[in-house]
Amino acid sequence: MLFNSFDFLIFFPLVVSIYFLLPHHFRWLLLLCASYYFYMCWKPEYAVLIMISTLIDYVAARQMEKQDTKQGRKKYLILSLITNLGLLVAFKYFNFLSDATHQTFAAFNIFYDAPMFDLLLPVGISFYTFQTLSYTIDVYRGERPAEKHLGYFALYVSFFPQLVAGPIERSTRLLPQFFQEKKYEAARVASGLRQMLFGLFKKVVIADRLAVYVDNVYASPDDFGSLTILIATYFFAFQIYCDFSGYSDIAIGAAKVLGYDLMENFRRPYIAKSISDFWKRWHISLSTWFRDYLYIPLGGNKSSKIRWQYNVLVVFVVSGFWHGANWTFLVWGGLHGVYLLIGSATANLRYKFWGMLPFASDGKVKRIIQRVLTFHLVLFAWIFFRAASLTDAGHIINRILSLDLSSGLSGLSAGFASVNSSAGPFMFITVILAIILMEFVQTINLNEVERVSDSVSANWKRWSLDYALIIILLLFGVFGHSEFIYFQF
Repeated sequence: MLFNSFDFLIFFPLVVSIYFLLPHHFRWLLLLCASYYFYMCWKPEYAVLIMISTLIDYVAARQMEKQDTKQGRKKYLILSLITNLGLLVAFKYFNFLSDATHQTFAAFNIFYDAPMFDLLLPVGISFYTFQTLSYTIDVYRGERPAEKHLGYFALYVSFFPQLVAGPIERSTRLLPQFFQEKKYEAARVASGLRQMLFGLFKKVVIADRLAVYVDNVYASPDDFGSLTILIATYFFAFQIYCDFSGYSDIAIGAAKVLGYDLMENFRRPYIAKSISDFWKRWHISLSTWFRDYLYIPLGGNKSSKIRWQYNVLVVFVVSGFWHGANWTFLVWGGLHGVYLLIGSATANLRYKFWGMLPFASDGKVKRIIQRVLTFHLVLFAWIFFRAASLTDAGHIINRILSLDLSSGLSGLSAGFASVNSSAGPFMFITVILAIILMEFVQTINLNEVERVSDSVSANWKRWSLDYALIIILLLFGVFGHSEFIYFQF
């Protein structure tokens, strides 16, 4: 069931209505049933995987709590790791690893028939796997007690607003909220619905319109000119942001309507002044997960310089691999790791460089330059993320580097026409205006306005913008039931 579907338009209000009518001690059961139904709308049998993961981690954590020593707890942590990562590898990475092994042996003239499985990737498996793993690791570390109520723990693993594409919540944050009685608060519900509306606007007005152009160009880059490919690359940067942050907004907003707080997942990443700043703003729930459960256990920055560099590269390569079983994702992740290492190595040099420039005293100019440079480093990495193969990525980069701007507007118009009749200048203008509106909304930060002002003027501005977004959504939204990009991860 998609957030941008008619089914969800019926499902969500129905769940919310019953939820607030039920006594508190029955609500967990409603949410658990609703969450499993939500997930089973894709493929019912894959709900078994969530059940297996839930039961194994529930038992492992309970057994860990009975052990007096860390060594005694470790065997149950290993059970959790093997089960969860085993399922993830089997369904997501087996074919990739099998093919990579086959190619390696073939390089040494050792040939065999590589086994391949024709398995459909379970939606959201990477997300709920990491969510439940964080729980068992926290119990192993003694940072939280094992949850005794199986139903509440199962709800933590499968909570429908963030089940499929996050945010990846920690048990220390989300689980205690299920025990708290939530009362209907009109202001909170209105705020949640407003965030859901904004997320839907990002998805169907911006992301899905950009997808028409981007998908056609990246599906066959050989058929398009340099300018068309460059535009598609810029478009993809905003497509993936609006698609994924749009999902997060809807998820956070839906949870807020029910009375639950999910963590912020995006913080205007394209205004980042450095790559490290970008990763404090992009997919925050995943970047902090890797920080707490991989980077710090590896030694973090409390080790030798060479070891720290190794830690950074490992984390970003694994992050790339988390996104998909393709060499393009590994390069994308590795590239961000290299960016960070170069940024660290050149920190003093860049500091001196900025001091030599006449406009360096103007902090605003410096910030603009830093943001533009950071955005284009991220943009370059997005080419590998979006390309179907490394060969396609190389071709796209070569075409962009050989860009001929002499064609001007005529080349731009021809690019639109060659992509798709529905991706003409009207689409371009509509999307640009929608992106400007999105940035305006994010700049004024309506949620902050809600917290500090209840004046008639503030209410008028909020409702005016709400109605404007609804009208734009109905007039310019692409309602083709297209999935969110991160569902494939």
